[in-house]
Amino acid sequence: MNLYRAFATVGGLTMISRVFGFLRDILIAATLGSGAVADAFFVAFRFPNLFRRLFAEGAFNSAFVPLFAKKLEGEGKEAARAFAEEALAGLVFVILALTIVAEITMPFLMLGLAPGFNANPDKFDLAVLLTRITMPYLLCMSLVALFSGVLNSVGKFVESSAVSIVLNVTMMAATLFALALGLRNEPLAGIVQAWGVFAAGLLQLWVLLDGARRNGLSLRLRWPRLSDGVRRLVALGIPGIVAGGVTQLNIVIGTVIASLQDGAVSHLYYADRVYELPLAIVGIAVGVVLLPDVSRQLRAGNRAAVLDSQNRSLEFAMLLTVPAAAALAIVPTELVTVLFERGAFTPADTPPTAYALAIFALGLPSFVLIKVFSPAYFAREDTATPMRYASISLAANTLGSIALFFLFRTAGLMPHLGIAVATTLGGWLNAGLLYATLARRGEFVGDKRLLRALPRIVLATLVMAVAVWAMAHELEPWLGLPSPTGLRFGALTALVGAGLLVYGLAILALGVIDRRQLRSVLWRRGSADPA
Repeated sequence: MNLYRAFATVGGLTMISRVFGFLRDILIAATLGSGAVADAFFVAFRFPNLFRRLFAEGAFNSAFVPLFAKKLEGEGKEAARAFAEEALAGLVFVILALTIVAEITMPFLMLGLAPGFNANPDKFDLAVLLTRITMPYLLCMSLVALFSGVLNSVGKFVESSAVSIVLNVTMMAATLFALALGLRNEPLAGIVQAWGVFAAGLLQLWVLLDGARRNGLSLRLRWPRLSDGVRRLVALGIPGIVAGGVTQLNIVIGTVIASLQDGAVSHLYYADRVYELPLAIVGIAVGVVLLPDVSRQLRAGNRAAVLDSQNRSLEFAMLLTVPAAAALAIVPTELVTVLFERGAFTPADTPPTAYALAIFALGLPSFVLIKVFSPAYFAREDTATPMRYASISLAANTLGSIALFFLFRTAGLMPHLGIAVATTLGGWLNAGLLYATLARRGEFVGDKRLLRALPRIVLATLVMAVAVWAMAHELEPWLGLPSPTGLRFGALTALVGAGLLVYGLAILALGVIDRRQLRSVLWRRGSADPA
């Protein structure tokens, strides 16, 4: 249960961050809507944010954490610190060079990032300007990733999990500043948002530097050199970035294709933000906690403990993800209406956003399963296999997105929904390949508790789904306009609360988790306590 407690710590802080993220996106939707300025800003934010997701949410750590932990356990703290400093030097050199090149060549990069913007010179130029402002965020977040890996390896999860709160609060402050200046859906509003991202990167880096200092893990910046440790990090890290970041790469590919349709970038962005709440809470918590745990157990030669950690991780992930996916698929319109429909985000923007959300929801369990299965490879320093599967998924998603985008357009359907379908199918393909290989190698075997819990989780989800659907029908007059904002949020809160209550009672009644286990998760403290 100590593993569950670590999940709860990371997931709880991530949930707080995502609540602030929702508030941030509600403000952005009201200010920028889904027009040209919004599309330009979301592309500008997506590019450096892609690297934040690749590094800060597991892909970089998939290579760094096992190597750092091996040094820490086998050679002591100072040897581990020396390795971390070598990695820091190399990371700063590479990312700084990449940032400088990107700043200079941004107009050419934008032709690849958003080729559809070229038809509108003003939109294209604004996207170039905003991306140049946000680009230094990449350097800050790459360093945040390294310090997060150092802290996570010694069981300290708070700073790395709370750092996104800083991003969301800073961007909210930038949006409120733009609103105070009377800026609405105009280029200057996008520029203010971009500078908010820049400031957030500096503040996030300060939080991690301070956390490392307080835990006696401060690192010095050395002159970069290609040591044996750095060579090994590169060898594991390059495929690890592809494997761990395939979901985000799929989203970026979708953004590139969506730029061919006005407003599609924004509609996919808002849908992505909603379904990422459960993905972040569960997927990031599992990825952050499971990798160092499995790495330690493998070094100790405790195969039974490794399998137990994997089974409990899968059980925890499905316990929260399956009902979340069902709820998002059942009431997407109600969610989008209440969260975003105001100001520059008009009623015409709700259906294309809601339909995309419903399709993404069907892939949500697969995106979380990737986070569950990948650490089993990374902890064994096998990044090649998940990279191969990620590449297959990426190719399938790219070809599928292009084909379905134009197929849907020809059929008179919303073209961006084809991108959502391809992303969802790509997620299930990747998760299926990862699981099949682990099962074939005997490195993942479902235990009796997991096999007993999964069908009961599905049954409890069906009970909840019926309750949510019925209650949404009853609350319909209060969920949409012209009801006041406070009443709409109150109705949505009641709907979410009722769904959680019904599901909680169902899993207790079906014996998925009993009250004794629940008390242990909430109150027991032990050696794995990350506090």
